[in-house]
Amino acid sequence: MASKNQDVTFPRHLMVLCMGTGILLIASQWQQISALPRTALSKIQVPSFVKPEPMAKKPSPKVAAKRLKLVVDLSDRRVYVYEKDLKKVSYPVAIGQPGWETPIGTSSVSQKYQDPVWQHPITGEKVLPGKRNPLGKWWIGFGSVGSLLIGFHGTNDERLVGQPVSHGCLRMRNSDIGKLYKQISTGTPVTVKP
Repeated sequence: MASKNQDVTFPRHLMVLCMGTGILLIASQWQQISALPRTALSKIQVPSFVKPEPMAKKPSPKVAAKRLKLVVDLSDRRVYVYEKDLKKVSYPVAIGQPGWETPIGTSSVSQKYQDPVWQHPITGEKVLPGKRNPLGKWWIGFGSVGSLLIGFHGTNDERLVGQPVSHGCLRMRNSDIGKLYKQISTGTPVTVKP
């Protein structure tokens, strides 16, 4: 049997990988970086080759009037989109693996990025948008653990969706996250249930 410290050390390294990915996504979006907490800002280095995207537009009154909310049910590995109290659609998600569980609780969408740049937190390898990018085409941030960010993102291996394989984030099929990205706006409530 491993000691308690050994059990915690290995998962923390994995957690840093996923959370570091989220932080690096923010760094690639220079125009929105000022919205980050100071603890996250001190750890971000913006790559010089990243061209920032324009700020996300505010939702139209019609979109805001829908009163959408997202509910993630970790037990069935799905995210449900509700309009008021009516379930409209659901999508399968990959959830955090043992030791890297997706945090439960309530927050709201705070970031939306298209074509994120991913930088490996250990090797420093930069992966530009495209087929090799493990984040897929979209990132929707909604929470954090300390200064490390949690969110929905696409994947470059859709076979893993529905499995407990992530480092806390919620991986989705690329077609599904594309639909979700268009449905919601910053400020949309997100609840993660066990």
